[in-house]
Amino acid sequence: MSAETETQQAGETPAPGISRETDMLFRRGFVFIRGVPSMKFLPPEGPHEVAFAGRSNVGKSSLINALVRHKGLARTSNTPGRTQELNYFVPDGYSGKDGDLPPMAIVDMPGYGFAKAPKPQVEAWTKLVFDYLRGRVTLKRVYVLIDSRHGLKEIDEEVLGLLDKAAVSYQIVLTKADKIKAPALTKLVEETAKKIVRRPAAFPVVLATSSEKGWGLDELRMAISTAVEYEPAR
Repeated sequence: MSAETETQQAGETPAPGISRETDMLFRRGFVFIRGVPSMKFLPPEGPHEVAFAGRSNVGKSSLINALVRHKGLARTSNTPGRTQELNYFVPDGYSGKDGDLPPMAIVDMPGYGFAKAPKPQVEAWTKLVFDYLRGRVTLKRVYVLIDSRHGLKEIDEEVLGLLDKAAVSYQIVLTKADKIKAPALTKLVEETAKKIVRRPAAFPVVLATSSEKGWGLDELRMAISTAVEYEPAR
């Protein structure tokens, strides 16, 4: 476990709203295990996976870092489109051999909608993402990140449509919730929930988060824990 990872002292009480088991899972430290530039480099199907998707510069890497309490795990950049592979992160302390597998994996997907790269390269990333979404049996949920300042855009709706078509369960997570006022955030959550209510693969609960303030992170941790069947739904 790195020095940048928060550790939990023996007997420390988890934050309200999160189970001790899930709290400990996200405090044990996560490590990067693989970058996947094409489908042939995917790790063998084993632990359940959750993936994070969103428009470029939506705050995806920052949210993952805050979620696992490790500031430098997922690379952040002010340049949209820097994540160019499927990046795999797992809880630390598992060898991956002889059944010693981590209980879950987090997959950081390339941002969509913008990339400072040649068109053929962008097309290759897009194909990788959608091939992964359609064909990964161990993928249990995709968290689609939406910037609270902008709400659902047309390109987000297109991605949701593809997820519906592929029958991949997904949940909307609003990022940067601290950047708008509380009444506007409440309205945005309600409006977003109404927009996805008829979508067949959408999980009905919309989460609002802030990487900077820590808002909504425990709710997201619990959602992930339940999705990967680390602990039963309550």
